Amino acid sequence: MARQRKVVELAAIEARREALKAELAQVDAQAKAAEIAARDAGRSVLTAALERVRIGGLSRVEARAIASAIGQHGGRAVADHLSSLKSS
Repeated sequence: MARQRKVVELAAIEARREALKAELAQVDAQAKAAEIAARDAGRSVLTAALERVRIGGLSRVEARAIASAIGQHGGRAVADHLSSLKSS
């Protein structure tokens, strides 16, 4: 009978492992959704600020470079650097 008990325990362990894998997959999906939301958290604030400022001619390359810098270095670092530039 000892052998029968080990088989039952093994089946229970495998079932628990599969349940944990499914739960981990769900947690991973939630984490990915949270990361995506966090990446775009400031988009509406930036868009609102840009609507209030007159912007001269800006090429697509320049706009992408600015957006890339914000994405790579963060808004604070870009804002600090821009505020250090002298006004013309």
